[in-house]
Amino acid sequence: MAGNSTRRGAMRKGKKGATVGSGGVRRRALEGKGPTPKAEDRTYHKAYKGGSAAPGGAGGRRGPAGKGARKLPGSDQVAGRNAVLEALQENVPATQLTVMVRMDSDERVGEIMRLATARGLPIAEAPRTDLDRITDHAVHQGVALTIPPYQYAEVDDLLSIAADRFEPPLLVALDGITDPRNLGAILRSADAFGAHGVILPERRSVSMTASVWKVAAGAAGRVRVAQVTNLNRTLTALKEEGVFVLGLDADGDVTSRELELGTQPTALVVGAEGKGLSRLTRELSDQVVSIPMGGRAESLNASVAAAIALYELSGVRTRQGLG
Repeated sequence: MAGNSTRRGAMRKGKKGATVGSGGVRRRALEGKGPTPKAEDRTYHKAYKGGSAAPGGAGGRRGPAGKGARKLPGSDQVAGRNAVLEALQENVPATQLTVMVRMDSDERVGEIMRLATARGLPIAEAPRTDLDRITDHAVHQGVALTIPPYQYAEVDDLLSIAADRFEPPLLVALDGITDPRNLGAILRSADAFGAHGVILPERRSVSMTASVWKVAAGAAGRVRVAQVTNLNRTLTALKEEGVFVLGLDADGDVTSRELELGTQPTALVVGAEGKGLSRLTRELSDQVVSIPMGGRAESLNASVAAAIALYELSGVRTRQGLG
């Protein structure tokens, strides 16, 4: 009927009977969208990356939206406003800042943009779907910072840090820790209580990922991390250089309140929650330290236990004028 506002389109007859037309919707969808941008103007084209500027251009210039939000091979993403802000404040190496199109801004976003611009970081805009994808659906709050693969230190570098401070080395070694949240929290405790570095084995262990950066809340930029092929060989080498190995385990020889060796060069080894220290690591330890608990809990989270032990070690050193 003429003038019927609900009419979708004309009736057409075919082999399968009468069908309703699209009312021009399909025809309009085929209309042109203007000329194709030049290759160098398209962030996803190799010609764009081939220039001197990464997505978004140099000097913190805001780049095109959408396709610029790509996860480069080997890179990782620090996601979330607090995490990104702290990473920029700590001068964490970064290659690009990605911000969500038309997001609600606040003081943190303003400071993030200021710091990124001051560092000359490329800034790309992207829709939420792209940010979800490159951050593996983390809670990004509209911002993500692309960081290159972590540059691990050598164990000798950690010892040099202690020597430069005229302090006996205090290192933390992780034995079988696989949860990035535990590593992030341990880095915070290491930073808070004056440890000179953290040692990770390459196999069956957590590594320095964006999740660790986020949990560490800036400490990852202040505490160096070394990655070694074999933890027990590294501990043996440290013992030969006069470093005492203290294993942290529920079934210990002494408690964390009896750390007479705490004033000496020390490597505190933290075992995995549940499994504890491996057999060889326990045998290598000069002392096995436990944390006294008067409650009903049978064990503590690995990062909590590390924090308590580092606090006790810090107290021993402070009382002796070493911290």
